[in-house]
Amino acid sequence: MKTNKLVIKSKYEPAGDQPEAIKALVAGLKKGMQKQTLLGATGTGKTFTMANVIAQIQKPTLVIAHNKTLAAQLAQEFTEFFPDAAVHYFVSYYDYYQPEAYMPMTDTYIEKDAQINEEIDRLRHASTQALLTRTDVIIVASVSCIYGLGSPEEYKELHLMIRVGMEITKRELMEKLVGIHFARTTADLLSGQFRAVGNKVDIMPVSEKFMYSVTFTGNIVTNIQCIDPVTSTVLETPTEFFLFPAKHFLTGGPKKERAEKLIAAEMKDVVKKFEKEGKLLEAERIKRRTQNDLAMIREIGYCSGIENYSRHLSGKNAGEPPETLMSYFPHTADGKPDFLTLIDESHVTLPQLHGMYAGDASRKNTLVDFGFRLPSAKDNRPLKYDEFETRIGQVIYTSATPSKIELETSDQVVQQIIRPTGLVDPIVEIFPVTPGGESPSFRGGAEGGGVYPGQIQHFITHTEEEIKKGGRVLATTLTKKMAEDLSEYLKERKIKAEYLHSDVKTIDRIKIITEFRRGKFDCLVGVNLLREGLDMPEVTFIGILDADKEGFLRSETSLIQTIGRAARNVDGHVILYADHITGSMERAIGETKRRRDTQLAFNKKHGITPMTISKAINDISAKMESDHDKAVSANLKLDEQLFADNPKELIKIKTDQMNDAVADLDFETAAILRDEIQAIRERSGEAKAKKKPRRNFK
Repeated sequence: MKTNKLVIKSKYEPAGDQPEAIKALVAGLKKGMQKQTLLGATGTGKTFTMANVIAQIQKPTLVIAHNKTLAAQLAQEFTEFFPDAAVHYFVSYYDYYQPEAYMPMTDTYIEKDAQINEEIDRLRHASTQALLTRTDVIIVASVSCIYGLGSPEEYKELHLMIRVGMEITKRELMEKLVGIHFARTTADLLSGQFRAVGNKVDIMPVSEKFMYSVTFTGNIVTNIQCIDPVTSTVLETPTEFFLFPAKHFLTGGPKKERAEKLIAAEMKDVVKKFEKEGKLLEAERIKRRTQNDLAMIREIGYCSGIENYSRHLSGKNAGEPPETLMSYFPHTADGKPDFLTLIDESHVTLPQLHGMYAGDASRKNTLVDFGFRLPSAKDNRPLKYDEFETRIGQVIYTSATPSKIELETSDQVVQQIIRPTGLVDPIVEIFPVTPGGESPSFRGGAEGGGVYPGQIQHFITHTEEEIKKGGRVLATTLTKKMAEDLSEYLKERKIKAEYLHSDVKTIDRIKIITEFRRGKFDCLVGVNLLREGLDMPEVTFIGILDADKEGFLRSETSLIQTIGRAARNVDGHVILYADHITGSMERAIGETKRRRDTQLAFNKKHGITPMTISKAINDISAKMESDHDKAVSANLKLDEQLFADNPKELIKIKTDQMNDAVADLDFETAAILRDEIQAIRERSGEAKAKKKPRRNFK
């Protein structure tokens, strides 16, 4: 294992009350405090503070965020702070996921259906491999990190080390590759594949975007090259390299044989139980399904849904928690966690971590009761919260609005209210939701008198003024439908707008935020994703629609978080649209005013002039873009002229090429052509979905 230091590199030095916060948190960690909270106002540089804590503590660090978008942003920021370290991104690798389920009331079985994002899977493998091979590691993860992952001991034990001069035949190497779940191909290499050509074996590691080309002379490895698979450029000629398995769930040799026997024995017990209870359908179902899975495991060492047998594969007892990402982090000799955990936006992340086990258990119990899964499948589960806590060691919660859980359980709460830039919390105004009547002066004063047009028209007028001044605008709505409808209506009013919510794909969300910051459009409309942790210093105005609809999205915490999005720009201000002032609104406005007064006093005392945050616009989606997508994009560029002249003709040509490829059994080329055709149709407008009826804002 490489022992490297975590060295922070930044042109900035801690400022404001960051130095005091860093000092207090580091002191708390050195004293052995298990839980601390950093209560940091939005825009005070909590991430920079935590980066400095990591640099002083010098321990591998797990950062947990509550959604993929925020995790991606944090990964980018920590990469900038620690350019020489192994900063990795670990989130759920599903673009689409429908879990296996059974609904007894309607006798409906839903088979597991998932679409795996190969690039995110690559990043997950890069994370675990970094943890097993070096010390300067920061993993930014979503809450999916508490799900079962497979044994790190097995993962590490089954790795291959290939070096120049080693004695191994080409056939033996290929057999070893198959044994760790690499797939053989004769086409272009993808992640987790290999091909044999002449006296060479080309291998694409599951965690990288380059391939290794291993040359044999007889039974000796005589040369190793690290090659860019697109350009065929030789990047490096190492004397050795390590190759980890292509899957996290795996067991080989005697352990696999033992697992097969345990699975078969459990199946027999369950079949007898069902037969004794007169449940013959359930008995036949579980017998057939399990025997099919065992046949696959016996033949190829793997089966669909193999994670449901993880207890037997890992040798754990019934009820024992699964291995997770935390298992790959270092531990002391007596088994205690020896790493630092940061839980970002803890007021949202902790409730998610608390609730995951119960929902998963309910679904699994039904599958077991009706013979779709063995009882051991229940042990393929997320960690319970108390299990999670024992696996993370020392933890620091970070939030602008920590909940009672953090405040009551922390050994120390450190406040960070002052921004290094001198920026203060924004001015907050209140305007009515309902159109008509007079605009009362106490609701903002700026528009005292005159017929009030209602929240939408008032928001649009204000938005147009901000855009003319070069600002950007956020609007938060209560529903996804309203976000979509409002963005369409804004476009009709010649305002460049887009919507953002949880139905938008992970990588697309990141691209939308990047394009918004770059000025490709001026107004971003969203629901809940706009609240926590999204750094967009270009925003000068936020409109919170229907602010008086008390609930989760308009709670005190939510309002403070939303208001904080405007605290990164000197011109930032917020309008709450409400017909009456709720308790949450009153408390949120009061806390914002308290912080603003403290910040203004600090600025006056130290002669500080506020400055808008300067933050580079980096697009982590470029890091996550697959080589396949790049190939599609490159091919489209070659056809630009034909597309411009006659897109339908181009589609016809591509369709003919795809059919020819299928006839030749060249399915890889056919798949690329299929994606090209879809991309052309989208660009030409053929594949646009029919517009849904939308809310009338007029």
